[in-house]
Amino acid sequence: MSTTPVIEVDELNVSYGDFHAVRDLSFEVRRGELYALLGTNGAGKTTTLETVEGHRSPTTGTVRVFGHSPGNRRAVRPRMGVMLQESGFAPDLTVRESVRLIGRLTRRTDDVDRVLDLVDLTGRAGRKVSQLSGGEKRRLDFATAVFGSPELIFLDEPTTGLDIQSRDDLWETVNRLRENGATIVLTTHYLEEAQQRADRIGLMHQGTLHREGTVSELTRTLPAVVRFSLPGPAPAADLPLQAVADADGRVVVETFALQKDLHVLLRWAQDNAVELRDLEAGPTRLDDVFRAIGT
Repeated sequence: MSTTPVIEVDELNVSYGDFHAVRDLSFEVRRGELYALLGTNGAGKTTTLETVEGHRSPTTGTVRVFGHSPGNRRAVRPRMGVMLQESGFAPDLTVRESVRLIGRLTRRTDDVDRVLDLVDLTGRAGRKVSQLSGGEKRRLDFATAVFGSPELIFLDEPTTGLDIQSRDDLWETVNRLRENGATIVLTTHYLEEAQQRADRIGLMHQGTLHREGTVSELTRTLPAVVRFSLPGPAPAADLPLQAVADADGRVVVETFALQKDLHVLLRWAQDNAVELRDLEAGPTRLDDVFRAIGT
């Protein structure tokens, strides 16, 4: 298998007049991985992806997909599937016609019935797009992205509007595609999906790549948190560690050594016969890292 990255972005800048949407952005997506590109609103994420997908040209910098400029549609488009937030299918086309049309436009080949079955739309094959529910339209969006089993698939908010079973089915299909070597680029506001499924994550803020790494690497940049309440007469002044108690007896402990410091805290509570009420302790989550961007 080639070790050349599927996507290479080097010093990318994109401006709209005086507005600098993306600034000196560099990252790569490796073959076979699921890379999640996340960002706050206005971070430049959409502009970045539109440039990588070939819908927008860089102001400066370079972008390569499979070693080619994404503007080289003949070389890139047949190998790339894109699931947009809103695909804009013609409302008068049927589901079957919409999927077949994508195949013609992308020059990918597949069995339309197989793809419709894959996304549970076989029973809607003859129905017009305008007659579909919101969840069915999202499944149609997904069908057109995976038609022909492309090597690179962009999933933009793929599970928005889907029920739990449809979400599970979508991710099961993504897993099978990855087993066959597909590379996935994900954008989502459901951070738990990125935390559970991404090999690496890039966090954008104000047009730049603020942080990048595995979930473990990103969450280790912030302390874990222990929270609990003390009963009224508890000796708050004698609390171990760097615990901070408010006037209502709520206590917060931030630590980079959760297991060790939690043991110290529980030992202190036992020795002083203090009940730690509503005790909560857990590692830093991706949403904690996300909230810390820009603070």
